[in-house]
Amino acid sequence: MPEKLGMVAVVGGGVIGVCLAYELRKRGAEVTLIDREEPGSGCSFGNSGAISPSSIAPLAMPGVLKSVPGMLRNPESPLYLPWGYLPQALPWLGRFVWSARRASVDASAKSLAALHEAAVSRHQALAREVGVPELILQRGHLHLYPDENTLAKDAAGWRLREKYGFQFERIDRDGIVALEPGINPRYRIGMFLADHATVRNPYRYVQAIFHKFLEIGGQVSRADVRALQPAAAGGWRLDTAAGAQTAQHVVVAAGAWSRRLLDPLGVKLALETQRGYHVQFQGESSPVSRTVVLADRKVFVAPMEAGLRVGGTVEIGGLRLASNPRRAEVLLRIARETFQGLEHQPFSTWMGHRPCMADSVPVIGPVAGRTGLWLAVGHGHLGLTDSAHTAELIANSLFGDR
Repeated sequence: MPEKLGMVAVVGGGVIGVCLAYELRKRGAEVTLIDREEPGSGCSFGNSGAISPSSIAPLAMPGVLKSVPGMLRNPESPLYLPWGYLPQALPWLGRFVWSARRASVDASAKSLAALHEAAVSRHQALAREVGVPELILQRGHLHLYPDENTLAKDAAGWRLREKYGFQFERIDRDGIVALEPGINPRYRIGMFLADHATVRNPYRYVQAIFHKFLEIGGQVSRADVRALQPAAAGGWRLDTAAGAQTAQHVVVAAGAWSRRLLDPLGVKLALETQRGYHVQFQGESSPVSRTVVLADRKVFVAPMEAGLRVGGTVEIGGLRLASNPRRAEVLLRIARETFQGLEHQPFSTWMGHRPCMADSVPVIGPVAGRTGLWLAVGHGHLGLTDSAHTAELIANSLFGDR
């Protein structure tokens, strides 16, 4: 029962943490959301807004070992690992390559399919609850390929979608133009997922959930949590720059920064940051009307409230390195090559840290042997997709529903 639950501290103000805090508060828990920054201002601010329930192929797929030399040599590769970060990344990289075994890929896909269940309808319901239904754009996702050879490279991923019952339609050039007239002629083959959706302003969405959380009695603490430790009287002590706080339960949803809290407790996760970039063209117009994936370049293009957003790339470079302007420049060049009229349009760039597990499967639930400690960590580039369901899973467990 809620009255026996005690205070719950949710550490992390991204879309995962905010959804968690709101769901727990809705069910009657006393909840404090703790983050040093404004909720939604980190990785959740800059993502491409995709709600993509069919994205069940993990980042590490069979044959990934062959791509490692390219990751190190080519700074414009969609998956890039700077040489200087290689020594720190080696333990994670080893787990990443090991996760590309067929058995591991199948297990990851099964877990992700279950987590993505009903993602679009969950977000439609949540957006209505918090007063921003207009942010959910359900016009599908269109994946584009220039030729059969390029499509064949993604064949394993499409087979996984088919295996788990996701519906998609292959379309030709005329079909592409019927959906998106502004697409460059180099793209001849499309794979259309009609039931997928896009959040047209991820930051405003997270802010709406956060303000609803406050409206129904949630609490917020603007603090940097530096350490967690079991409290002498039970529960947990959270050491922050502003002093110590206590809670009966702590849910760590701090994204790529979670390891600094968990490592000292002996909770070891194969967690790295996928440094992602975007280019945001300023203005309300967009040359696309839905999420478009330039699959050969691993680039997502989405219509935002503020105009066209072009995002993508995975850079394994840790939390301390400065952003790499060349990564954003690649996205800018691809956007201008693909769509006319962007040459003189003003734009801004962004880099954020997506928390990535080696097998692409997030860790959700209680920590064995650490009563009152819970994890919602490692959602990679699917944090928005899985945030509502993750919140339900944690809340169900905390309240003993299942």
